[in-house]
Formats: sequence, structure tokens, C-alpha cells
Amino acid sequence: MVSGSPDLQVSFFFFFFLFVVSSFAGDPYVFYDWTVSYITASPLGDKQQVIGINGQFPGPILNVTTNWNVVVNVKNDLDEPLLFTWNGIQHRKNSWQDGVSGTNCPIPAGWNWTYEFQVKDQIGSFFYFPSLNFQRAAGGYGGIIINNRAVIPLPFGMPDGDITIFISDWYTKSHKGLRKDVENGVDLGVPDGILINGYGPYRYDPTLVKNGIVYQIINVEPGKTYRFRVHNVGISTSLNFRIQNHNLLLVETEGSYTVQQNYSNMDIHVGQSYSFLVTMDQNASTDYYIVASPRFVNSSDWSKVNGVAILHYSNSQGPASGPLPSLNDYDAYFSMNQARSIRWNVSAGAARPNPQGSFKYGDITVTDVYVILNRPVELVDGKQRTTLNGISYLPPSTPLKLAQQFKIPGVYKLDFPNKLMNRPPKLDTSVINGTFKGFMEIIFQNNDTTVQSYHLDGYAFFVVGMDFGVWTENSRSTYNKWDGVARSTTQVFPGAWAAILVSLDNAGIWNLRAQNLDSWYLGQETYVSVVNPEVDQSEVLLPENSIYCGILSSLQKDQAQRVNFSGATSISGSSKMVFIMLIIALIGHSFR
Repeated sequence: MVSGSPDLQVSFFFFFFLFVVSSFAGDPYVFYDWTVSYITASPLGDKQQVIGINGQFPGPILNVTTNWNVVVNVKNDLDEPLLFTWNGIQHRKNSWQDGVSGTNCPIPAGWNWTYEFQVKDQIGSFFYFPSLNFQRAAGGYGGIIINNRAVIPLPFGMPDGDITIFISDWYTKSHKGLRKDVENGVDLGVPDGILINGYGPYRYDPTLVKNGIVYQIINVEPGKTYRFRVHNVGISTSLNFRIQNHNLLLVETEGSYTVQQNYSNMDIHVGQSYSFLVTMDQNASTDYYIVASPRFVNSSDWSKVNGVAILHYSNSQGPASGPLPSLNDYDAYFSMNQARSIRWNVSAGAARPNPQGSFKYGDITVTDVYVILNRPVELVDGKQRTTLNGISYLPPSTPLKLAQQFKIPGVYKLDFPNKLMNRPPKLDTSVINGTFKGFMEIIFQNNDTTVQSYHLDGYAFFVVGMDFGVWTENSRSTYNKWDGVARSTTQVFPGAWAAILVSLDNAGIWNLRAQNLDSWYLGQETYVSVVNPEVDQSEVLLPENSIYCGILSSLQKDQAQRVNFSGATSISGSSKMVFIMLIIALIGHSFR
């Protein structure tokens, strides 16, 4: 017992009680231990090596709530370096956790490293994947669900179930073989199949699908409504998603609630995520096809490649049969109009109680404009490369973020051009110099022959316009300045442009990249440096567990000397309450 006067006792226990309560009142932590390794799977019927997490392919789903802190300890059991990036997670003031080559040294084979980040002020559907060495082509991806806090209602009724769907093009060749092909200028060609949740197609046509392939079955109850979170985690193929005889009510994309509209199908481009409500309102005379099929391809070989899963009602009277629900495979105008129809739900609250539309992006003055033009693969310094504004990004051995932290000159240059320059293409580590709290307009002009999608880490941007042809300043008259959807990945059709607006309020170094893996790997990326000129005590400092490489390799300690996080469980709400009750009892006891 504390000695002294009763007043001092009261004072001590009161402040101690406040300390304990405030310690537990912070945002919760969740902990994950992942072992990343090669495992054997047979997605298209033949055994092959894929990247699994804890023996799973696809990997586990991170199911969290707004503002929770996520701790993921990654053990790299691959034979090459590894990083994970968290597609669409903004890492407010903490690009140290972004998991790309410009922010982090890779986790060497045999090492572990712990990510720790907060899903601050976000809701919605996202995914993670390995960001280096073409590894995403072998798997290693999984879903991220960020639920609303209890104080903020969903803008729709609570679904009866939550279903995550990963759709992807797939090659039986290893990611190392694909990587070598791309380096040598060999086109990826037609994929060997389309996977749904890591499984090959249901045998909808015995002439196209061989026997023995394991396929995905989604079990549902009649009359129930389910939330389907659909992610295109593939390499380079735009896919159309549809469920036979069922409407898809779009409600969210990449962290933004949308105006709720019914679609019979949805084009989902590489790196994009959507949420649909699907009501089981059919008579279940048979099972129903769930289909992911390639878009914007005109070769007969592509018509043989479809991802097909089965929607199975508990009262189904028989297997699915007959042709797949039809689709015009090469209607880019339809697809663009569909994309334009996706609107921000300005009246809905999301991560915060105030409506999404209270941020009136259309009233903000643009401070910087970048017209970013891509081109098909071309020779740059004797190598097959891709470019943005004539620059093919050259990753330095020292990550940009570490070079910035330690003020190392010459690692990168803040001179990325705001338009295509009249000069030969070149390899360079050229970075966009963003203005902190500026408002940037970026126009992507696609001079390639295929759909490309572009992603910006650290932010949600507003997709305000897209059209075929060449963007001009007059194109701004077509911009949607009110309810353009906020997201992190946008498609750009061949021979077309897309315009985005982004508020640069998140200090850090952020990756701007092509999501199409072949384009990204060959150099279609840069970074946006956003530096707060004032000292911000809330900006996350260099993590104690940072891995050092490149110029800073001498700072690296052996793995054995590094702290190893082991999978602990977070303290539950009931445990917190028991602890607080014990403190209250202790206070009461002190006055007897």
C-alpha cells in the first residue's frame, strides 16, 4: 500500500487509474505470423510451384477495422529477396511500411521482418502481394478487409455473408521463367488459364477444359444477400466478372462507397478491387456460373481461356450446364462508359462520420500538372524497357526513403518531367517533386496497344475524366468535379487518357506504377516525394528494425542480433475490462 495521507492516496490511484485506462483505450493491435515459401499446387491440373503463406494459396485475409494497428511478421523461406506491398493502404505519414523497392530494403532469403502499420481513416476492400522480382505471377497475394467502426453505419443493410474473390490470369511457367522472357522482349502471350481463388475452371466445356481440375464452389443460402469483394490480382489481363442470372449491386471500390447501381457484369482491370451485394433470388433449378473472362483480346486462342467457378444454392436441383453468359470481348467503348458510370456516394460516411462528399475536391486549385505518357516496349540503352515520359525507372541499390533519411546525395533526382521531353528515352532514377498539401493533376496518356492500369501508393485519388484520343487542356471541360470516385488504381484504355486529382497531404515517398506486371517490371514506375517542410512530430520515424542495403549496408546487423517478433494475441476487450476492474478493486481496498 502507498503510505501517506488519504488525499495523496486518492491522487495517486486516480492518476494511475487514468494511465491504465488510457493505455488500453488506444486503437487495437492485431498480430500475424507469416511464413512465405514455395508450395506445390495444381491450379490448372498439373503440379507446379506457387508462393504460399503459411501453406495457403491464396494467402490469409487480413480482417481488421478502421484505425486498427496491424503487425505482420514475415519469414522469407523463398530462395530470393521478398517484400510485401499493401495495395490501397495509405500508411499515413509512414511510407516506411509500403513494401516497395523505393521505401524498403528487401527481406533476404532466410530472414524475417516485421511490418507494423495503422489502417488510419480507411474502410473497404484491398489486397496485398509480393512486389519484387515478378513474384506476384506465382501467387503470394491475399485480401485485406477494413470494416467500418461500430459508430459509423454502413450505407446498406448488413450482408448475410462476406466472400472474397481473387481473379487472375495464370501461367504454368514459373515466375522466374516469365521474368526472363520479359527481360528478353518475349511477349507473355495468352495465359494458360484464368484462376478464381487459386482454382482452375469448372468443366463447362469438355473440349476446352480437361478433366480433373479442382474448381471453386461458393455455397450460399436462398434469399440471402452476400458481399462479394472481387480483386484482379493478375499479371496483365483485364477481366470481366459476372454471375449467371444475378445482378451485381456495386457498393464500394478501393475504400470509397459508391452510388449504388446494378450491373450485369463488371470489367475489373489489373490491380483493381470492387465490392458488390449479390442477392440469391433465383429458383436454383441448377447451380450458376461465376465467370472471369479476358477483355479486349481478339485472338481465337483467348476465347479458350475463362475462369469459371460455381455458385451453389443449398437447395440447388442440379449442376450448372450450357454456355457461359455471353459478353462482347472487345467493346472498349462499353467498358469506358461503364467506368464513367461509377460515382462516389457523396452522402455516405466512411472511415469518419462526416459524408464523403464533404471534401469538395472540385473547388480546390490545382498546383501541379503532370501529363504522363507511356509507350510500348522499346530499346533503351540496348535493353527492352518501358517508359513514362521517356524515362525507364532504374531502381537504386539504396531505397529512396533511406537515402532521404540519411541525406545521401546522388541516389535519385527530383526532376521527373511534367510532360514527354523531346529527347531519346533513358534509364534514370527520376522522381516527382510533390508539394506538401499541394493539389496535383495527373493525366495518363496510353500510347500502348493494351489496357494499362496505374496505381499511386499512399493516397486515394479522384478519377475525374477519361476519353479516347489525345488529352488537351480543353479536355478539362469534361471533368467530373463533384462525384468522381476516389480510388487508388485507374485503368487507361489504349489510345485514350485518364485524368486524376490528388491532394498531397500524406508526407513520404510514394510509388506511382503500372499495375500490369510486365510494364512495371520493365520500368514503368516513378515515385512522388512529398516532404513536410515543418517538423511533424506525428510523422513516423525510421523503424528500429529497418534493414539496410546499398550504400548503407555497413549499418546492417546480423539477423541473429535483430529482435524476432513472435505471434502474440492482442488483448481482448474482456481482458481489458477484467484488468480495469482489478485496478478499481485495488483502489477500493486501499481505503479500508
